[in-house]
Amino acid sequence: MNGPERIVVVGASLAGLRAAEALRDEGFDGELTLIGDEPYAPYDRPPLSKAVLSGRLPTDRTALPRARNIDTRWLLGTPATGVDLAGRRVLLADEREVPYDRLLIATGTRSRPWPEQQGGALHGVHLLRSRDDADRLRAALAAGPDRVLVIGAGFTGGEVASACRDLGLDVTVTQRGGSPLASALGGAIGGAVTRWYRDAGVDLRLGTTVRALEGDAHGRLRRAALSDGTRVAAEVAVVAAGALANTEWLTGSGLAADARGVVCDDSCRALADDGTPVADVFAAGDVARWPHPLYPGQLLRLDHWDNAVAQARTAAHNMIHGSRAPRPHQPLPAFWSNQFGVNLKCVGLPALADQVVVTQGSLDQRRFVAAYGRRGRLVAAVAVDSPRVLDGYAALIEAQAPFPPVLNATDGPDRLDPRDPAFPRPAAPAPGRPAIPSPTSVPPTPSVLSGHE
Repeated sequence: MNGPERIVVVGASLAGLRAAEALRDEGFDGELTLIGDEPYAPYDRPPLSKAVLSGRLPTDRTALPRARNIDTRWLLGTPATGVDLAGRRVLLADEREVPYDRLLIATGTRSRPWPEQQGGALHGVHLLRSRDDADRLRAALAAGPDRVLVIGAGFTGGEVASACRDLGLDVTVTQRGGSPLASALGGAIGGAVTRWYRDAGVDLRLGTTVRALEGDAHGRLRRAALSDGTRVAAEVAVVAAGALANTEWLTGSGLAADARGVVCDDSCRALADDGTPVADVFAAGDVARWPHPLYPGQLLRLDHWDNAVAQARTAAHNMIHGSRAPRPHQPLPAFWSNQFGVNLKCVGLPALADQVVVTQGSLDQRRFVAAYGRRGRLVAAVAVDSPRVLDGYAALIEAQAPFPPVLNATDGPDRLDPRDPAFPRPAAPAPGRPAIPSPTSVPPTPSVLSGHE
């Protein structure tokens, strides 16, 4: 090959930046290019739903710290529109082509939008994923709306609703399931979360969906029509209905990629449609789906801050040294959230569990630990205002300890009482329509703003 080797990283957020730094740390001294669709240098997303909405931190103060000088070419504000694997080049929206010798895909996820035919284009309807989203929503909240509607009581929805109450705003939250965080933690633990909402004065509508957002003659949001036949007046609506992987630009490339993410092996090598690794193409961060030895039969896609950093490092190592010393990506998943004055932290994957038990504290209090088991093995633990205990649970999960765990904790119950975690069941297909197989990725856990990329 003539000239220095070229590595291109598509995605200039947390995973992309940390991968670029790790590539230099691993000894790469060739040409390094970072491509990002936003015009901003990499910034931290978790504060957007917390400190930024509350007004404590402007978005221009959320830039990610740089661990080192990475000596890179930045191509910001121009999204990638395709990749030519045979020609080893990335295609950009401005018709430029960027050649590569090795490629890292770190394009992350985006918020699932509200359908335009149901009011998604009305002024006052917001998503929360980017700096610009946060600036627009912060301005809308600062204007003092009479009521804010939050669609979805997952992690993003809870954090937004909490920020609204901190600002003294009335807020209504709709949730399809029977409790907040039902998909992430199950209804058994979600019952405790319900009390956090109620105690904070949130108008929480469980088992309720929004049929349509309705506006006035000027295209401004005025109300929402709900599935129970009622209407809620609102001037601001925040759609917190999950995330989609940013993979459209890979359509037709031959990579195994769809709205769930880019499939890769445990060393972060991207796979082709036929399941074979693609030479010199890797994936990391929220966009990647990969197998984990602790959770066989699953392809995990984790919207977690910690995973984005760890996977970026694994991918960088394998891009440089993988042919001689491949490193599997297998850290224990971990995430956190702060809402309604409560700190919640988790290790493992609760959504895979068939049982849950409170091992410390009590659900009636705002301090407890719950352990999750699957087929007699410990797979996850959630701590509420008890973060320091999780290291012990993490060690048990990695050791594949039996469930329920024997802890002899001084603040534990007299008798462990495992129960059904009450995760939502997939909806039955409509009459006359075939069932659609469930994806192999786990159900959604935290939102993309709850401590992840």
